[in-house]
This record gives sequence, C-alpha cells and structure tokens, in this order.
Amino acid sequence: MVAPASPAAKPNPVRFFGRYELRQLLAKGSATMAWLAFDPRLDQEVMLTMPRVQPADATALEHWLRDARMAARLNHPNLAHVVEVGAQDHWPFVAVDRALGITLGEWLAKNTVAAPADMVPWICQLLEGLAFAHEAGVPHLDMQLHSVLLDERGSVRLMALAGAGDSARVQRDAVRARSNERTMAMHPDELRARRAAAARDLLACGLLLHHLLTGQAPLDQPDTTLAMLRMAPQGREMVRLPWSTPLPIPEALRAIANRSTSSQERLRYQNARTLLGALAGWLDAQAQDGGGPLALLVDRLRSVGHLPALPGLANRVARVTGLESQRTDEIADQVLDDMALSFELLRTLNSAQVQGTQIQGNGPVLTLRRIISLIGVNGVRLAANTLRAWPGPLNDVQAAALQVTLDRVRLAGHAAQALRPAGYDAQVVYLITMLQNLGRLMLRYHFADEAEQIQQLMKPMPANAETGVPEQPGLNETAAAFAVLGVDIEALGAVVARQWGLGDDVMHMARRLPVDAPVRKPDSDAEVLRQTASAANEAVDVVTTMSGARAVTAINQIALRYARALNVNARDVNDAVQAAREALRKGTPMPVSGRTVAPDTPAEAEPVPAEK
Repeated sequence: MVAPASPAAKPNPVRFFGRYELRQLLAKGSATMAWLAFDPRLDQEVMLTMPRVQPADATALEHWLRDARMAARLNHPNLAHVVEVGAQDHWPFVAVDRALGITLGEWLAKNTVAAPADMVPWICQLLEGLAFAHEAGVPHLDMQLHSVLLDERGSVRLMALAGAGDSARVQRDAVRARSNERTMAMHPDELRARRAAAARDLLACGLLLHHLLTGQAPLDQPDTTLAMLRMAPQGREMVRLPWSTPLPIPEALRAIANRSTSSQERLRYQNARTLLGALAGWLDAQAQDGGGPLALLVDRLRSVGHLPALPGLANRVARVTGLESQRTDEIADQVLDDMALSFELLRTLNSAQVQGTQIQGNGPVLTLRRIISLIGVNGVRLAANTLRAWPGPLNDVQAAALQVTLDRVRLAGHAAQALRPAGYDAQVVYLITMLQNLGRLMLRYHFADEAEQIQQLMKPMPANAETGVPEQPGLNETAAAFAVLGVDIEALGAVVARQWGLGDDVMHMARRLPVDAPVRKPDSDAEVLRQTASAANEAVDVVTTMSGARAVTAINQIALRYARALNVNARDVNDAVQAAREALRKGTPMPVSGRTVAPDTPAEAEPVPAEK
C-alpha cells in the first residue's frame, strides 16, 4: 500500500518593510536590530538598522532622523556609507550596502578565533572610525557585533551611528558646544555628556575586543549594552581576560584589553585615540621590522638626543677640564651627576671610533674615569657640546616631572653605592643603577604626555568612608605602560641601549630583577652588580611613593628578598637610603670603599677592584 503523499510545505511568506524585502534578521540587541533586506529599486542587498522600540511621538521620530542624517554625512574609510535614512510606518531606519561586508557576529558564527595579531587590526580600524565620529560630536551609543562590518580584505567599517535613538540630547549638546567653541567655554553639562558618550562607546569596544580574543561573549552576554549594566558603576561584575584562552594572548595585549574593561571607571580608556595608540603600539612592536613607540623613540633620539643637559653644563665642563692638574677621577665625579653627559660618554665610547679600543680591553668599560681616559678631555668637551640645552622640547610642567625622575635615579644610584659590597667600584654600580632606569628616563623625556597617563594609572584611589568603598589599587608600572604605549618601559631602555652598541653583558645588568621573582645567590660579579642596583631601585621606589607603616613593611620585604644574595637587612637598606639622601643634598660623591659584609656573603666570585 502506497502511503499518501504529504502535503507540500508552504514556502515562507515574503515579509516587506516598505519597499524592502526582509530576508533575515541578522541580530538584535536591547536597543537596535539589524536586518538583511533586498532593495528592488536599487537591485541590491542592504542592511537595515532600526531601534527595537518605536519613537514615542512625531517629535522623537524627527529627532532620531535628524541625528541619523547628521551621522550619515560623516565621510571616513572606517565608517559605513549610508544608502538611505528614512522611516516606514513610524519605524526609522538606516540602510547600508551589504557589499561592505558581513557583521562581526556573522564572522564569529562561521569562524574559530583568529590570532590576536590578525584581529587587533580590526579593532584599530573600528577605533579610527569611532575617533573621527567622536571628534565630529557624533557618538554611537550601541556598539554591538552587528554594528561592525568586515569585508574579505579585512577592512572594517562601523555602521548605524546614532541608531540607538537615545543620543539626540548628547549630539545636540555636542553640536552646540562646537558652535560655541570659538566664543565661549563648553558648558559643564555638555562636556560631561560628551565624555559619558565617548566612555560608553569605548567600554563597548573593550567588550568587543574581549569577545574576539576569547571567542566568548563577556559575562556570557553578547549584548554589550546589557553587559555594561552588570559592570561598574551600575553593577559589580568584572570583565577580565581568562588565563586560559583559545590562543595565547601576549602580556601587553592582555593589559590593554583588561584596562579597557577595568572595574575602576577611572582606569578605563576615555578617548578612542588613546586606546588606538596602545593597540597600534603593540601591533608595531610585534612587527619584525619594528615600529610604533620604539621606532618613534629611535627617531627622536636623532632629533632631540637622549636627554637634555642640566643647566650650566658647559661652564662646569670648562671648569673641570680646564685645569692641567685636574685628575681623571675628579673630572668623573663632577660629570657623574649629569646623566645626559654620562650617557653621552658611554654612547661615545661604544661608537665606531673607539670600538676597537673597547674590544682590546677586559670586558665592558663602566666607569667614567676609564671612559674619560680613553676619549680624552677633548672628547668630554665634544660630548658636552652635542647635548641639547635644558629642557629640550619640554614645557615647564614636563621639565619639572623629568627633574623629579632624574633626582630619583640619582638617589637610587647613591643608595646602590652605599649597598654595594666592599671592593665593588662605586662608579660601576652607580652607572648600572642609572641604566636600569634608562627606560623611565626615555619615557619622561620623549613621551611626556604618555608618562603622565602612566603615572595617573598607577595611583591608587583612596578609600571613601561615606560610601564604604575601600581603597582601590592602581595598575603596576608594567601594566600601565602596556595599557598606554603597548610596550613596557624596559623595552624603551633596551632599544636605546642597543642604539648605543652596549653588549649583552651590560644589557643583562641593566635589566632590573622582577619584583615578583625570587632573588637567587649571585654566581658572578655582573649578577652582584645587577642585584645591588635592583635592590637600590626598589628601595627608592618605596620611599618615594609610600610613607608610614606601608613604607616600613615594603622596605622589610625588600631586605628579606635580598638578604641571602647581598647579606643585607632592613637597617642596611634604610641606612643606604639615608646616606643617599645626604649625598644628594650635599652634591658630594659617595665613599670609595663599599659596605663591609660578613664572611658568609653568598657572592663567590672575586669582586671587581676599584680602579686607580
């Protein structure tokens, strides 16, 4: 018996939105939805973005359309060209050409997670378009996976600016602010609204970055608007990259991504170009040919030098080099306090003209008196003449900040001299301590604005007794540098040291010991010098950033870390810092002899003798 034929399935009825044939709902969020549609008039597929809720009345509809048309006039390679802005049955919409690409949501549905270096450029392009829109006073306010288009060539475009429908007031405030910029200051309410809109868009970008890197929606919530409601200040949930991800995420990129969604609002990115700069810096640093902040630093070394000379250098050099009876070590003591000249002498020694002399010696030359004896008094004068006068291109505020950093490095250098075991040369340990701060000095001189951002990110937020909010810690220095520059401060120092031609042995001593790593028994003189300089730098970091019981506790911890390696205790560390402060105040060199240590000092190698 033949079974009766089943009735033929009825084809899905065609749905129309005005003249548009709706083919597929691409995505929807709490504020907007995106449809794939066909426009018979243009004979092309388009994507329609419209609000989830109709405007309340004719006035609200007119505001929506006005905002969308204003946004549609923006012309940027990373903003999707708008085909039409209109309304159908009181439903406003924005149409863009489907040929521009697929949405990020569609891409994630079809692909596994790509390598971070492949996806970060998408966010950079997104930020380029967003920054342009923000600077024109147009926020997005509903950045979603379906707001971002990606084509086959990897080009990214942001669509549906102002499509959420609740940006009218913010945009009108911004437009009015722009029209008044030349005649009056921006009203505080307008400024706050503009910043709040930008911060919201930036937080959404951070959530999209997390989603791309992990392949999972943050908080298991693909709608960025709903995810943001669960984060500070409305909620208490945190969004941080997990340590286990489909593909490894480099530490610098992890710091950038985590800052973008920090639980502390003050630590998040507030400007699209700031986040763009951090991501672009990371990308450039990953490139084989270099780039980003490191390449920019090399260029600036050529144009403005490594550091500016302290005021009055020419007179000091003329005075100490003009006397026939002046000894080399006396000249060296006078020169040592000017870091710019000290570094220039070190660079000169490693230049092609004297490289042969250095190779014939017994290892690297790390005392100024030996450098001066090699290049001569005239070499000192020539080196001083090549330096840029203080404060170089810095303004007064930036110059003051650089001076604070210079004083901290000098303090650390004197502390290292006081901490060094007997028999180790004072100038050697001082120079190594300075080299361990080379990245910090380059940051303050060549990236003054970024240095201030990093400093602000490192500051803790004091506890608020009224609200019961405890003290909130800032970022550590490495994370803050990654979050601003995309590279760490050590990398800045390393690229300069390579430009100077310093060898691997010196480069090793110039790297500080990681503060979270155990300090092992030194097996060479170089390691003793590295550990002594690291201990002094850590101690100065403590005494210049902490006070009271916290500083005491931190100094005790440093002493415990280095107790076995350097045979020091908390009193030794405190005494070294106090002696350094006195030497810095008086401007006198430290004693030639080092700290006497007990016979059980773990340094097994023979100390470097003081040069005569």
